[in-house]
Amino acid sequence: MKVFGFAGWSGSGKTTLIEKIIPEITAQGFRVSVIKHAHHGFDIDKPGKDSWRHREAGASEILLVSDERWVLMHELRGETEPDLGAQLQRLSPCDIVLVEGFKAVPIPKIEVYRPAHGRPLQYPDNPSVVAIATDAALDVPMTCLNLNDAAAVADFILHHQGLL
Repeated sequence: MKVFGFAGWSGSGKTTLIEKIIPEITAQGFRVSVIKHAHHGFDIDKPGKDSWRHREAGASEILLVSDERWVLMHELRGETEPDLGAQLQRLSPCDIVLVEGFKAVPIPKIEVYRPAHGRPLQYPDNPSVVAIATDAALDVPMTCLNLNDAAAVADFILHHQGLL
């Protein structure tokens, strides 16, 4: 599996860009998976539901299955958060995994950047950034992509990863 990441400040548009490039990549016949890092706790379960009750009772993993999807919930219960490599091993085979977050992990990534937000670029301090997707003209020594051109961003990623 090829792995390609996205970094940027909160609110820069990482999720929206990924959402737009997934159909561009899948339209070319590639199978895509996504890993998103959350910097805060999250819950996909609902209090009172059977799976929530099983988890609250102390189960380490709960696998929910239906005719439309399945989801595996794993409670860390004090264990260290698994690194990206461990998470990649849990995924089914695919052509490319898009990773949102994990800015310190050394995988090639696009920085999503909006100068209007008033935050500095991250690329000078992050050697894994191979391009910047932005909504403004920048004077930087690397490839800049139009943040609003999902097809061009997808094409850049596929070429960078040797899939095209």
